[in-house]
Amino acid sequence: MKSEKGFLLIETLVALALMGITAVGLLSGLSTTFRAGMISQERVAAESLAKSQWEYIRAQDYILTADYDPVTNCYEKIDIPEDLGKKDYTIEIGTPVAIIGPGGEFELQSITLVINCDSKQLLTMSDYRVGRLN
Repeated sequence: MKSEKGFLLIETLVALALMGITAVGLLSGLSTTFRAGMISQERVAAESLAKSQWEYIRAQDYILTADYDPVTNCYEKIDIPEDLGKKDYTIEIGTPVAIIGPGGEFELQSITLVINCDSKQLLTMSDYRVGRLN
């Protein structure tokens, strides 16, 4: 009995240490999972906004690059849903860059969209539109 004196205390301390290490690992894993989920939600929202904006641009009349003015004569933006607007999502439509086609009959525009959240750039997407010059 005398040789086992204090053995219960050591067992208890070792068990508590193991439980603490396990708890730290579990909480770290949960934290990482939560952050990954938030990043995924941001990316899905940004992609959805970009796709909606592209479809809205395609539905609008073609604006020749020579006539394009970012203030008065530009492609309109979609209305950002209220829940994303509260999170400070914004859409930027870049000034189109033109490539004149063979024979000068049509113009190919490269348009770039940038989706931001809290002034942090989440997504940049470029696509093309074609319009007649005449």
